[in-house]
Amino acid sequence: MKHVLPRFRRPIESKGVPRSELAYWTKAMEAYDARDHRNALINTLLYINPDLLNGTNIEGPIQIVCPQGSAVIQIDITEDAFSIRAPFLRTTESTNKIALYRRVAEVNFHPLKLTQIQLRDDILWFEHQTKVELCNPYKVYDLLKEISLFADNYDDEFIEKFDATFYQEPKITPLNDQEKELVWLQLEEILSDYKKYSAFFQEKRWNDFQYDIAAISILKIVNMPYVHGTLRTTLESYVVTLFDTQTDFKLRTDKSYGFMEHLCNMGKEDYFKNIYHAESLISPKWRSSAQTLQNEAKRIETNVNNFKQTNDNLMICYYLQEHFQYFLYLLNVEEHHKKIIYNVLEAVSGQEIDEAAPQLLQVYQRFLNGTADDFISTKTLSHKGFFSKFFGKTKQGL
Repeated sequence: MKHVLPRFRRPIESKGVPRSELAYWTKAMEAYDARDHRNALINTLLYINPDLLNGTNIEGPIQIVCPQGSAVIQIDITEDAFSIRAPFLRTTESTNKIALYRRVAEVNFHPLKLTQIQLRDDILWFEHQTKVELCNPYKVYDLLKEISLFADNYDDEFIEKFDATFYQEPKITPLNDQEKELVWLQLEEILSDYKKYSAFFQEKRWNDFQYDIAAISILKIVNMPYVHGTLRTTLESYVVTLFDTQTDFKLRTDKSYGFMEHLCNMGKEDYFKNIYHAESLISPKWRSSAQTLQNEAKRIETNVNNFKQTNDNLMICYYLQEHFQYFLYLLNVEEHHKKIIYNVLEAVSGQEIDEAAPQLLQVYQRFLNGTADDFISTKTLSHKGFFSKFFGKTKQGL
């Protein structure tokens, strides 16, 4: 029997996920270079989240309040000052304050670089203030990303370990019944495929592919924008481990195998404790453009060329599936680039490797050459039934 690839379903749309628009970044950099610092700052905020200034008079002082999980991001812009405050956690009488404050001191030393966590009465805040003329777009972007990312990451940890409480309950929207059904079907397929392909690769003793199927499965789940909470934090920690080339390959493979076994044994209720829509100020991912994707493609070019020279279509398929998923994980990919990746992953879903490899290579080559913006996939899938607008038809098997 010929080997066919695991199934892929693009995630359903999630509410509250910010979309970046590169045109605002260009305007921000041009304004900053022209020393129009206030306009540079405003366009940087619009790049981060085009909806951020809706209904706001940008001619005078600007005040923005935006939820970020259980935190509240408060941005103030005056004629000459820019400040951010983000309360995210409360201490109570039952909080282990000594241990908590020790951990906060560690976090302030590392990994925080641009901001610090402060204690005001019983509330922990992220705070930063600077002059408008010092608001380089890169600095503002990194600052808001750092605050938003770590406010999200540390609230759950500090509550679980030190018995602190949320500053406010996270503003979340549960998935409706149809969305739950679609997401659960997607999760079941990912886990079912993982178990099937993992057993196949173990039987063959193909350790490289044992790693690949774990990485692809973990990335498929973490790339669902409605996965939050401790599940997302744990998934992200395993992605870091998987792609840490300083760690022994066998150790990374073994750790991912153990984690996937845990995910396979989780029940539906446990998953949906961490699956919901949530509004965000900024995407936790890095800025992306055609140039960024070209750089990522160049980073893996040597390996791809080696697989091409040996006509190793099996390795080409798994390697490129994995790295396309990693691009989506790492970068806030623009919508047209994301569509290109989703289209090819869906097109090769369930295909035999000799059919799939040329399609994956074609898209990879477009990113490598910097011509992805010109690329429109002409491949369409046959869709039928209730799930047709979300999922494509795929073949089964190994």
